[in-house]
Amino acid sequence: MKAESIREAENITNMEMQKILSWAKNNKINFNDHKSKVMVISQRKRKKNKGISIYMNNTISEQVQKIKYLGIIFDSKLNFREHIMYISSKCTRLIHALSKSAKQSWGLSHAALHNMYKGAILPLLLCGVPVWIEALEKECNKTVYNISTRWRT
Repeated sequence: MKAESIREAENITNMEMQKILSWAKNNKINFNDHKSKVMVISQRKRKKNKGISIYMNNTISEQVQKIKYLGIIFDSKLNFREHIMYISSKCTRLIHALSKSAKQSWGLSHAALHNMYKGAILPLLLCGVPVWIEALEKECNKTVYNISTRWRT
């Protein structure tokens, strides 16, 4: 949903939440109020994050700056910086663990290490790629641009 202001987004969201909760009640479905979170997604640069009050079963939902959903960390700017850092950190730990097992004179064979890479590291790197790859490409392009302009001056 797109709104012109925070208050408009708040009003529209609260009306839609009432429709969802009514549908859920009719279909005998319950939502966990404590697990439900609210996140404002905006490309605008704000000095201060404004609070938004979204109600679920007469309880205000907690507002957060990031949400982990299906293994992907979404942030309020959709730049996925936090997700990329999390995945790179996790892969680094796995690679270090693999490197301890891969010594030249002893340890696991190349084929075994390759299978571990394909089974453990590659799935981490590829999980949700269609969702966050554009953000990574934009970040890489911005970094390359910053480096090239720094060298010109």
